[in-house]
Amino acid sequence: MEENNKQWLPHLTGKIVSEIEGNFLDSYAVALEGWRRGLKLKWHVKGSEKFKEMEVWSVDRPGQLFSLSSKEKTHYFFRSRGDDVSNEAVQVGRSKERTNAVLRDAGVPVPEGRNFGKESSDDELIQYAETLGFPIVVKPTDGSFGRGVVSNIRSSGELADALEHVRRTLGFMEVIIEKYIPGRDYRLYVVGNEVVAAMHRLPPNVTGDGESTIRKLIRKKNALRKENPRLISCPIGTDQETRNYLDRSGYTLKTIPAEGETVFLNDKANISIGGDPIDAFDELSPQVKETAVKAMKAVSGLTHGAVDMIIGTDDEEAGHVIELNPTAQLGGLLYPVKGQARDVPAAIIDHYFPETRGLDIERAKIYFDFHDLLDPLQARDAVITTVTPSLEGKLHAKKYTVTGDVQNIGYHRGLRKQAFERGLHGYVMNMDDAIEVVVGGTDLEMVDDFEHGLWEDEERAKIFEVIKEEYDGPIKVGFEIKTDLKTQLRELKALKKELDMTEYERKKAEAENRKFHRSTSWKVATPVRLAGGIIKRIRKR
Repeated sequence: MEENNKQWLPHLTGKIVSEIEGNFLDSYAVALEGWRRGLKLKWHVKGSEKFKEMEVWSVDRPGQLFSLSSKEKTHYFFRSRGDDVSNEAVQVGRSKERTNAVLRDAGVPVPEGRNFGKESSDDELIQYAETLGFPIVVKPTDGSFGRGVVSNIRSSGELADALEHVRRTLGFMEVIIEKYIPGRDYRLYVVGNEVVAAMHRLPPNVTGDGESTIRKLIRKKNALRKENPRLISCPIGTDQETRNYLDRSGYTLKTIPAEGETVFLNDKANISIGGDPIDAFDELSPQVKETAVKAMKAVSGLTHGAVDMIIGTDDEEAGHVIELNPTAQLGGLLYPVKGQARDVPAAIIDHYFPETRGLDIERAKIYFDFHDLLDPLQARDAVITTVTPSLEGKLHAKKYTVTGDVQNIGYHRGLRKQAFERGLHGYVMNMDDAIEVVVGGTDLEMVDDFEHGLWEDEERAKIFEVIKEEYDGPIKVGFEIKTDLKTQLRELKALKKELDMTEYERKKAEAENRKFHRSTSWKVATPVRLAGGIIKRIRKR
């Protein structure tokens, strides 16, 4: 994995998305782009507003449904898909059978094959494969992430084993048998009439160093994948499927490949199971891109989404479409292991809000805390949360390195108050023998004035030196106290102690209450309380 050859977007760095993984990365990237352009951003729970009508799934955990609004209009989004994409288009995209039928009717090249229902016997599928001609592919009609796909099946015996696995072990009884097309796997992202990004999806692999076993090489590569916002949640596995694939190639996990030798661990190119995303936008021919656009237009209501294609050695000019994905993950296009990242979120927002084109470079440095905003939705205290508007105007920022006795959490909270009073954003972070403070805002005078606030709390901080410099990095809206682990544990212990004390006081009050109700005075006064109640009711009448 050639980490040194990647070029990620400067306004969507790993630091900005460091705490976001999986499908949430798609939601955040698109939402952040719209928010930075001055659009009003709201996060929603399922079933709120227009989401009652949209086709969505797996959204019990907030963070995948949001809306963006200008003064004139509002659009709703599920992950990377906006409300311009119809439910019918989504349903077509989720069914490989319907996708292939629509594409064939539109003259888009797809692999030859057909669908078989659960009532079809394995023998029927094997007979069809023999007529079609090996090698073939078997895959579920509604599978995803490569699950249940077995490719390059070269004999009836291999197909029988594959069907046993796919239909019985995995439970995918409805499958597609289609001609296997050798070639390279690509994903192209289309918005309107244009391909805006493309990546080559390389199957899971390792490169030998002449000393390490395949198992150790996988561990090393997984450590590198953890540094990639898209790949951190997609490690290369060493499961039975991987071991079986290696065995067919004459390897085991204990094999030591020669230096520079590439060993593939699977023939599936899905990023989610360990594949490598490599930027391929500039290498694809205009004909291939035209095929992708034609495939999208073949489905009514599919205005943007991903087109998965195989480019074989004998069809470099057109390629074959193997899948359409209206709700595609964007991470591989935004964080390739090699090549230039492509700004798909910008293209999506351009499509829905063309009047906001031309992102202000100053605004591109601002971002918001994803998880803090979702807490009210997660706790079910709200069904919608609104994000504080992005800053407008030229951004000014300073970084201070403050040495001395400055580790007191109370001092840090005071700095947060100083920042809020000046309308500034940033953070304070503990270092070994100092703290780092970053503040930014659109009022240069307030940014410069913050330096005075560093010296004001003499009771909780003894400052030896303050070093000031310009800061040009990203700034999160709000002011964050980034405490070290020791301080966090101390605070957690204090909060637990406070909670225990509150619980003790509650139980003590309940015990006192029960004791009072059992007392002689309470029992003696019972007739009086009953009489008083009767008199009150008579008076109300």
